[in-house]
Amino acid sequence: MEAFIYSFLLILVAEMGDKTQIITMAFAARFNVIQVILAVSAAVILNNAIAVAAGALFSGILPVTVIKSVSYTLFIIFGIWTLTGKSNEEKDSGKVIVNPFFTVFIFFFISEFGDKTQLATMSLSMKYASPVFVLAGASLGMIAANVIGITAGVFLGKKVPANMIKRIAGIIFIAFGIIGFFEIIIRGLA
Repeated sequence: MEAFIYSFLLILVAEMGDKTQIITMAFAARFNVIQVILAVSAAVILNNAIAVAAGALFSGILPVTVIKSVSYTLFIIFGIWTLTGKSNEEKDSGKVIVNPFFTVFIFFFISEFGDKTQLATMSLSMKYASPVFVLAGASLGMIAANVIGITAGVFLGKKVPANMIKRIAGIIFIAFGIIGFFEIIIRGLA
């Protein structure tokens, strides 16, 4: 259960203010909100399944301390990346899109492939020997973040700047990494 909760919370926070969350808000403004949520959910599950499978593959090869060290290093790198990365916004081409579900699904899947949240999910899969719980937690965390983003975009407008959300997410990522290294050090001393 720890793998589920940790994965859910970490990915929820990491996705807040991410470029795909902002793009999802833009899609929700153009298309049916339910179709956008369903397309994003399908893309998230496929994307995270790939990440969990890759993490499970690597976890059987490397020692646990190495896996944890790599995982915590990646969290710190993702935090720095989040704090210093430029935000991308969707460009509106003005073209008529035939199928909103597939358009959102493909765009979201490609945008998330290799993104920090997918790499974080892979790291979590390497850390925990519970691929189903990591997949469920990470997927629900990302879906929840995007539903929050869609809701915020539709009902609240832009009251909270995306940069503030990015800063908070970056700091939390770095904190998870640092806390993880302290955990390794403390267990090594025990």
